[in-house]
Amino acid sequence: MFEAIPPTPPTQADTATAARLVEFSSDAALVIDDRQCVSAWNRVAEQLFGYARDEALGRPCAEILQAVLPGGEPQCVPACQVFQCFRDCRPQGVARCRVRHKDGGWVEVSYHSIVLPQAQGLSCGAPVAIVFLRERDAQQVRAPLGGVLQIFTLGKFGLVAGGRGVEVEKWKRRQAVTLLKFLVTQLDRPVHRERILDCLWPEVDEARGWGRLKVTMYYLREQLRAAGAGEDALQTVGNAYLLKRDAVWVDAESFEKSVSAGRALQAKGQGAEALRRYEEAQLLYRGAYLEQDSLADWCAEERERLGEIYMDMLTRKAECHAERGEFAEAVLVCRKGLVHDPCRESFHRDLMDYLARLGRRDWAVAQYRHCREVLGREFGAEPMPETQRLYREILAQERAESGAPSAPVIELKPASSRG
Repeated sequence: MFEAIPPTPPTQADTATAARLVEFSSDAALVIDDRQCVSAWNRVAEQLFGYARDEALGRPCAEILQAVLPGGEPQCVPACQVFQCFRDCRPQGVARCRVRHKDGGWVEVSYHSIVLPQAQGLSCGAPVAIVFLRERDAQQVRAPLGGVLQIFTLGKFGLVAGGRGVEVEKWKRRQAVTLLKFLVTQLDRPVHRERILDCLWPEVDEARGWGRLKVTMYYLREQLRAAGAGEDALQTVGNAYLLKRDAVWVDAESFEKSVSAGRALQAKGQGAEALRRYEEAQLLYRGAYLEQDSLADWCAEERERLGEIYMDMLTRKAECHAERGEFAEAVLVCRKGLVHDPCRESFHRDLMDYLARLGRRDWAVAQYRHCREVLGREFGAEPMPETQRLYREILAQERAESGAPSAPVIELKPASSRG
């Protein structure tokens, strides 16, 4: 098994050295730099993933690898704990996971790594680690694993501890999973036992509920301890319980940070960097917040809030593409937004605008008619005045370019309020 390189001061030559190690490796190999991007990629990796070298270089490693553990928990996410271990000069590895091929299929692999100690003053893009991947039917390599508890709340709920998925669906006490989810929604805030009892056992009296809570909390701590999570992740504060923020990594928090960073960069006119952060956020948003608890009141507000942040992020991402003249990409982002919310009129309107700028005014007109049909069916309402105005402008431009005689546009009723 490979060990970490001794902590000698690295130089700019490390980039070339790392690239040579990758090039001559018999395994699929890549270099990850301090931006979490791929900076070297060998021919075996091309065969394993289907991406040519030029397609892989410069792209976020999470976007290329898309690794998931056997239980479905994501291993590759932006700002992930594996990368943090690399930054701390701790090699990481996993005996079994799946990575995404370019054609959409999955390949089962193991991976191990070499970490490259960092020095102050190196330019952006300095190599941080070399990752070697090997298909599972080849010789298996095991590597040391960390003990960080990762919690995935966007989409299917999942836990990863020490680089391994925790099979929460096999826990004998199902309420322990609900208890953990509830504490995640109140991260770093003490939650009084009465609130927990109302959430988990609203039908029982306080004495019985308190007994159940103690047993469930003990079971939850035992399961997390067995998985290798830190002892201080769950704390008791008087008659309340607290899940410590600095003891866990939660995908929803990382998602929000990426969106906030993207907004700040976009406001400064740094569109390319903003897009990178928005793409990180999009990778993290695998689905609605705690989607398996769609009927639970205690997470409904947070689900709606994060869903709105996601939709706003898509709007801003499309704007970034449009500002760079990338109207085809802006169109794709708007279509993705409409998959999540087909009645979001702002996405219909933006999509019409970007299609028109792309030179497809006929598609923009068709999109308006689709928007009108959806709103009429769902709300019994017409599009808003600004959407109607844009439609008329596009239609007029289309007719002017074709040389067709003027004709009346679709007769529109006054727009109704949809709340």
